[in-house]
Amino acid sequence: MENIDVIVLRRLRDWRLAGQSALLATVVRTWGSSPRPVGSIMGLAQSGAVVGSVSGGCIEDDLIYRFTQSRDLGSSGQASPMEGPPQTLRYGITADEAHRFGLPCGGTLELLLEFNPDAQSLSALVAQLESGTLMQRTTELKTGDVTIAPARQADGLQLTETALINTFGPEYRMLLIGAGQLAEYLATMALFNGFMVTVCDPRNEYTDSWSVSGVKIIAEWPDDTVRQFKPDQRTCVLALTHDPKLDDLALMEALRTDAFYVGAIGSRANNESRRVRLIEHFDQTPPTLEKLRGPIGIFIGSKTPAEIAVSVMAEVLAVKNGVPLPRDFNVAHAKNQSDGLIV
Repeated sequence: MENIDVIVLRRLRDWRLAGQSALLATVVRTWGSSPRPVGSIMGLAQSGAVVGSVSGGCIEDDLIYRFTQSRDLGSSGQASPMEGPPQTLRYGITADEAHRFGLPCGGTLELLLEFNPDAQSLSALVAQLESGTLMQRTTELKTGDVTIAPARQADGLQLTETALINTFGPEYRMLLIGAGQLAEYLATMALFNGFMVTVCDPRNEYTDSWSVSGVKIIAEWPDDTVRQFKPDQRTCVLALTHDPKLDDLALMEALRTDAFYVGAIGSRANNESRRVRLIEHFDQTPPTLEKLRGPIGIFIGSKTPAEIAVSVMAEVLAVKNGVPLPRDFNVAHAKNQSDGLIV
């Protein structure tokens, strides 16, 4: 599954190219609990079609009613027109309204609505995102005029007195070293979390039986693949083969990049042996290995490949989202505790 922002912007582009009126809704502020984070977007066409989400569904229903179905709004007795400069809508100001729109207790969110975004600007933005470019989109609040430009880093949404500035990125990428059963489970979960997944394994006996569609398979040596892949801040690299010939060189290359997550499967003993090898034979040092994660995953007592994949995917998402995991969730720490070791 693709990055949801790219899906929303592409559908919105198609509606506008087809001559349909449409709006782009962006969550620009939240107070208290909110079902969707700041920066979330959705598109609404004049036909009532919706793509993306700004809540659990009730706010989407209200927007459809306001702009495509209502016969009680506007002097003409029709739905509110999708035209004019951007406007804001706030939901959840009172307890009754929060309950009506399915917002958590105390939750309030504010949307910015852009009417009939320019089709050509949307086309240019989508084309850049599809080519892998991080992009910044700036909307002038008074006029609705939009400019786009490449972005150097994935800054959070900014709302000033005059403009909305939102950064859109290409899909997050996951590079898996090894095409075994664990990789298939992990790739499946990564796909429906919006990652583009690539699997590298030079062993034909593994790649020939690969069964997950939507994944790019590379049969080259992993260290060469990592260099060609050029991991960036939206990339994670996971070594899953248990084979030092495949894992170690790939990890060493990945540690030189800006990948937000670099890790390797294996027991505590195997991971310690790997660190020793990298220091003794590949001129690594403890500081250069600080980024290397292992054992990977959060501790949920997993034994099967499917459950291990759940624990690994959860850790990858936590790191991606900037969420520090409690130490009790760390695999090595939790296992030491369960073994009665003092750490």
